[in-house]
Amino acid sequence: MSVKQLDINGFVAKQDWGSSKFIAPCIFYAYPDPPNPSGTNGSASSTATNKDSSPGVSISPQKRALLIFICVPVSPGKSRLIWSFPRNFAVWMDCIIPRWIFHIRQNLILDSDLYLLHVQEQKIMEFGPSNWQKVCFVPTKADALVVAFRRWLIKYSQGQVNWGDKFNAAALPPTPPREQLFDRYWSHVVNCLSCNSAYKALNLTETVLQIMSIGIIGVIGLTKQATMTTVQRSALFSMAILCFVASKWVSHFVYKTFRYHDYNHAFK
Repeated sequence: MSVKQLDINGFVAKQDWGSSKFIAPCIFYAYPDPPNPSGTNGSASSTATNKDSSPGVSISPQKRALLIFICVPVSPGKSRLIWSFPRNFAVWMDCIIPRWIFHIRQNLILDSDLYLLHVQEQKIMEFGPSNWQKVCFVPTKADALVVAFRRWLIKYSQGQVNWGDKFNAAALPPTPPREQLFDRYWSHVVNCLSCNSAYKALNLTETVLQIMSIGIIGVIGLTKQATMTTVQRSALFSMAILCFVASKWVSHFVYKTFRYHDYNHAFK
């Protein structure tokens, strides 16, 4: 990985699998380079060219994907992250699988990474933005993007966001409780139509399962023993227990997925 260009507008980096670009002040995107059909010389042979351009031959479009991050500073210690993963293949998955299913895994990664960034920001502010190397150990080529961004930030923004008179850039808010720091409902679910719909539907499912459990127990208690065999009574009782256990599982799943999910990190 190497940085090819760095100026006031951002920087461009080249990686083994593709390229990436930072557009100042808050947009970053990466994409894989298209395969070279001619090998390593960069020019297609005349035979291949004639074959591809023959009448009646349909050329399938290349699979392309793009990873876009837009990180907007909101206030000292807080940012709004917007990301997208557009592609021109396997789009049928988006029509069948609800978006909130994908968001489960993605939120696990983002929440964990953002917590480490939160701790890192506190450490950098402690040593000063210009001394960030004392806080971050970046010895590998994979860290080239981090180094390039820090170089750009120091060169063109004095190492930190210029908040003007609105905020004090030298003061970060104290670290909130982990339940607030990892809160997922107000930071994502309430703003995501798919996750919000799933949250309401699963809460309704939990309530229905609890009502079914209580209702079945009520039926067993009110039904005369002579009108129900022991096998039927045992089956209904087992169903009531299953409904109750399922409601507890749904409650736990909803809380960890849409409310708060704690982690074990290297920094606490």
